[in-house]
Amino acid sequence: MVLFGVLTMILAIALFSLRIPAIYFNRITIILLLYSALLAYNTIYTDLVSSGVGVFGGLFQVTTITQSIDVFIYLLGALVLLLGENSTLVSKGKGLSVLAEYPLIALFSLLGMTSLISSSDLVTMFLSIELQSFAVYILATIYRESESATAAGLKYFLLGSLSSALILLGSSLLYGFTGLTNFEGLYMLCSTTTTNHAIEISVLLIVVGLLFKVSAAPFHNWAPDVYDGVPTVVTTWLTTMPKVSFLVFILEFQGFTQLTNWSSWTNLLLISSLLSLIIGTVGGLAQYRIKRLLTFSTISHVGFLLLALAINSEESIESFLFYLIQYSLTNVNVFFILIAFGYLLQTKGLSLYSPIQYINQLKGQFQVNPLLGLSLAICLFSMAGIPPLVGFFGKQMVLYSATHSGYFFLALVAILVSVVSAAYYLRVIKVIHFDPLNTTEIIETNKGELTTASSLVIATITLLLIFFVLNPTPLLNSVHLLTLNLFYW
Repeated sequence: MVLFGVLTMILAIALFSLRIPAIYFNRITIILLLYSALLAYNTIYTDLVSSGVGVFGGLFQVTTITQSIDVFIYLLGALVLLLGENSTLVSKGKGLSVLAEYPLIALFSLLGMTSLISSSDLVTMFLSIELQSFAVYILATIYRESESATAAGLKYFLLGSLSSALILLGSSLLYGFTGLTNFEGLYMLCSTTTTNHAIEISVLLIVVGLLFKVSAAPFHNWAPDVYDGVPTVVTTWLTTMPKVSFLVFILEFQGFTQLTNWSSWTNLLLISSLLSLIIGTVGGLAQYRIKRLLTFSTISHVGFLLLALAINSEESIESFLFYLIQYSLTNVNVFFILIAFGYLLQTKGLSLYSPIQYINQLKGQFQVNPLLGLSLAICLFSMAGIPPLVGFFGKQMVLYSATHSGYFFLALVAILVSVVSAAYYLRVIKVIHFDPLNTTEIIETNKGELTTASSLVIATITLLLIFFVLNPTPLLNSVHLLTLNLFYW
């Protein structure tokens, strides 16, 4: 369905983009994604695809997990595209609105993501990664008038190409040493032979390339500059969508960890998790730009996700899926609120592409927009892991699986960095709620009104963060069933 949407959008934009406003293409894409999510949901039959169904000659493997994550990705993509509904900012007589090409490139990116999650062959894996990667490179530079976005997109392209080269090198070496490209054949070959260091190095090269893609430490240096340089509307997509697909693919690629002689994979993920937790927390303490702070926050949360992946037990995979879902929704909600602040408040020196750049620009916003200020505080408290918000339960599940599997040192480090990271979340909350409003810089407040869709998204996700504790059964049961399906098919 997404492929059909891509082809249709190419023709529609080429023929009608001069006569139809770009916002209509955005709305059509949202409807298409919602319909795709419905189709993917209707194909989730545990009895039929529990052990996986190979399609296109075994190049793709359709399982219950891949279909469930497809549903989540489509819904999340539709949420992010809703930002285009209220991204028009009035600044110095200019307006920034979603481009007609933006939803098309987003569809290309989604097509790569869903293909990557279902890939069961080295060839389809690399092609899916490149389809997704080139789409996000274009998204980063889609607003060509922005110098910072162009510079960030170039840096993203160069370092993304390096990570893709590592993945390609590892794939070619793996094929050269084994003569196989299918994952199942590789798992069977490696499980029946003694330790082969050449194959092990090949797989580790692929994993290093994937860690580059999710901006896990020590491969994170590109992320703060890229996410801070591109427009906020694009940053929302870059920080959320690719990470979901790559992390789920690493989960699907975990077959090598089931082998008794493959401890190096686990050690690499554990080291990267430790460094991500420390660097993401320490680096965030020194930030005064809001998107750089959120980038280091994302690196820290990737550390929790990698810790759950490295443990690779039933409990840890369940906590991984739960953490991934709740953090993705929280992160999207934070960017919704940031763009809402930029839309409602006009101050001197406001950037056209990233209206809220500095933490100080949020001074006293609770006095002007109390509901938005409260919603942002709730989201940041959830990221910090304050009970009874949903973020607390995500971290608690990861820490429980770590201690239950004997990783006490990493669990202790994760607890300490969670406490320390609360400092920079609280600093943002302090600026919003307690710092005085700087009236000398304000040109006009309440310049516009949020669209109904954006208000509804912010309110819904915020209420989910608060009231999850009252009815946690649906989400917990869903991730539990998916985990059981992964381990006991």
